[in-house]
Amino acid sequence: MDKKVIITSVATLIFAGTTIVGFKGWNSSKKEIDDLKAQLANLQRQEKRSAVLQSVSKQMEDIAYEQKKISDEQREEAIEQTKVANEMRQRSEVERQHAILAQQQAMESERMAVNAYDLAESQRKVAEDNRRTAESLSYLALGRSLGALASTQFRAGNEEIGNLLSYASYLYTERYHGDVYYPAIYQALAQSSKSQNEWSRHASAVQSISFMPKSDKQLVSASTYGELLFHELNGNQLKTTELFKNKNYDFRDVYIHPANDGIYAISRNGYLYIKIGNDVKMLELPMLVKPFSLQLCHDEQHLLLIGENSIAELNMSNNTIVGSKDLGFKVMLTARVNHCPLLFDDKGRMHTVMSLQKIDTQKIPVKGQVTAFATSNTTGFQAYGMKDGTIYLYDKKGNVRTLVGHQSRISKLKIDGNRVFSSSYDGTINLWIATSEKVDPITLFTNNSWILYFNYDRKKNYLWVGDEKGNLSQILISVPMMVERINNKLKRNFTQDEWNYYIGEKVPYESFISTKGKEAKR
Repeated sequence: MDKKVIITSVATLIFAGTTIVGFKGWNSSKKEIDDLKAQLANLQRQEKRSAVLQSVSKQMEDIAYEQKKISDEQREEAIEQTKVANEMRQRSEVERQHAILAQQQAMESERMAVNAYDLAESQRKVAEDNRRTAESLSYLALGRSLGALASTQFRAGNEEIGNLLSYASYLYTERYHGDVYYPAIYQALAQSSKSQNEWSRHASAVQSISFMPKSDKQLVSASTYGELLFHELNGNQLKTTELFKNKNYDFRDVYIHPANDGIYAISRNGYLYIKIGNDVKMLELPMLVKPFSLQLCHDEQHLLLIGENSIAELNMSNNTIVGSKDLGFKVMLTARVNHCPLLFDDKGRMHTVMSLQKIDTQKIPVKGQVTAFATSNTTGFQAYGMKDGTIYLYDKKGNVRTLVGHQSRISKLKIDGNRVFSSSYDGTINLWIATSEKVDPITLFTNNSWILYFNYDRKKNYLWVGDEKGNLSQILISVPMMVERINNKLKRNFTQDEWNYYIGEKVPYESFISTKGKEAKR
């Protein structure tokens, strides 16, 4: 091969290789330049963004600074406002405290004013009460004085002025809440009202008086002469019907059954009279010696028949004896306590009969022979009447008072609330006010013979009395009814001179006739 050709070929190859290498290098440089340009462009963009961000950041910083400045100003303003608010709050608290103090001072002033008013009012009321008390005491004393004057006028035969004085005595006592049962006042009312009636009906001593359950104007009385009489009151007229009469009998007690008006009367000779409707029979009592008392049993279905040393029980549904018992002691007196029969013996003991099988015994708290006994379940008073005329009155606490006024044996006692009624062989019936400071007797009735028995009606307006001679007496004991009677009897008023003399010039004049009937209803 031609050397020239080879050289040319080699040169061509070298040139081609160089060209290729150069091209590759140029191509590589170009790529690097392009990359650098891209990076430069990218950096330029980043620089622009950075400048923008820096500008924005600067703006944000400026804004933040401005906001901080504003915030600082606001904080300072807030602090200032807080300071002002605290100062205002402190001033408000001071003012509130001042207001509270002022309110307290006002309340204290008000309280002091109220206390001062209350004190003044209290002193006024005390003064008024003292005045009223003094006035009341004055009028109460006047009432008692007028009662005594009324009795004096009645004894002198001056009935007209006596009626006026007794009515005035009641009027001032009642008006000022005094005790119309004060002896001088009550006796004047009893004298003025003339509240007694008497009928001779029995041939011998009246031993028992019992009222029919449904009427205060119908009653049955029994005598030692074997008489059982039925009475009916019409006005002042007493119509009497003979139920039984036989001198061989000696009736001592009567019981009337509230359910069927059955009449039971026990005779000392050992018989029980029984009347149911129109049926009458005599039941012999061989188990009893000298029976003398009837007492309702605790169950109120049986009747206890009491003799001197034995007792028997009667079933009132069929009127048969259902049992009897020997006592081993002598019965001197019978009564009731706590709805049970009570027996007093001759050994200073009393026995409460719960049933034939159960009898409670205890010692009588007083010495001597007890001849009458009464008790009140409401007030707790117990009264023991003695053979010598003394009455021992016990209250529910056991305190005892001695009532002296009768001259002989006490025959009967009854207690109505704080009022004690007593009868005696001395021929009197007395009323005692158990709650009075000094218990003095008020004589309700006086007779010339022994008073053996008395009873009051269902409404307790009247006492009915039986005496040794066989008389029956009716005594008005209701103060309102007495006053009504007196008021109806008044024919004139006090003259001014009489008023000034008996009652007093300082007491306002009153017309009793014009107020007729009013005061009796007070």
